[in-house]
Amino acid sequence: MKRRSRTLSAEDKALWTHVARTVKPLEPSRLAGLDAPAPAEDLAPPRPVKPAPAPPPEPRRPPAPPPLAPIEKGLRRKLNRGAAEAEARLDLHGLTQEVAHRRLIGFLRRAQGDGLKLVIVITGKGGPKGPPRMTPSHEEPWHSDPHADRGVLRRVVPQWLRLPDFRDLVIGFEEAAIGHGGAGALYVRIRRPRAP
Repeated sequence: MKRRSRTLSAEDKALWTHVARTVKPLEPSRLAGLDAPAPAEDLAPPRPVKPAPAPPPEPRRPPAPPPLAPIEKGLRRKLNRGAAEAEARLDLHGLTQEVAHRRLIGFLRRAQGDGLKLVIVITGKGGPKGPPRMTPSHEEPWHSDPHADRGVLRRVVPQWLRLPDFRDLVIGFEEAAIGHGGAGALYVRIRRPRAP
């Protein structure tokens, strides 16, 4: 569709020429086109500009998990002497990481719900990893060796307890005294539930 150009009357042209002479142009080359009719859009009044909508408020971030704290020295001494005991214990011996993780978080949630303050989590000590057993053909390691991943839970349970998922449940943890399992167990302090 072709746009029709609007022509100015002689009176409009005279008025335009008079106004154009009183204004200093930005560039001298623009004076050459004064006799040409102005496009209709240039003569229309400017449209009011709508203010930009305010940006939506940023979503509130959940508070950072509280830091882990060591077990108090007085309580630690009592545990070492046998004068204090844990209120519950969880044995993770022989479990896969997936099952152990589920049981650990469930156990800690129940302990928190029951108002417990100190529990023991038994991971097992593991042991030195021996050479892989070989298949009868001696070509590839035997992958179902039950001793191939000994000590995995002893390594990963402390890592799990440091995760944000556990921080609402755990105040702190450390290796248990020899009488409670030593290097194969952890004392875990349970955090009181937050008020809603």
